Amino acid sequence: MIQPKPKTSRWRLAVVALCLPILASCAVVMATNQPSLKNLEVLKPGTERDLVVAELGKPVSSEKTEGGKKEIFTFIQGYSKGAKASRAVFHGAADVFTLGIWEVIGTPLEGSFDGKRITVRVIYDANDKVTESTTLAVADP
Repeated sequence: MIQPKPKTSRWRLAVVALCLPILASCAVVMATNQPSLKNLEVLKPGTERDLVVAELGKPVSSEKTEGGKKEIFTFIQGYSKGAKASRAVFHGAADVFTLGIWEVIGTPLEGSFDGKRITVRVIYDANDKVTESTTLAVADP
């Protein structure tokens, strides 16, 4: 005699089926939302201050010096568009091939890629052009 399956197993299956698309996109979204790569070429001597601020953001401190200005910047050095896109494609493919199980590994893994927190000191001349830049600290956020 065949016994009917309990309704709770159908209900659980329905819940899993509804949650799978949501879970299967976490690592993909996280990969695409990682911080962007900053162009550190703006720290080379001769670069105008406006370009440095446009790339690195507002300085955390700024002071006048005898010959110009000294500023400290703290920013997150992220990843190139290509690196973020390739990680997103990898996570998406892994999700498909493992029916979403990859998210158990992929989401925490992607959460660990937050870029590096970098602090630099930039010294400008009287014309607001970089004369010197020094990296003061590099750390995980």
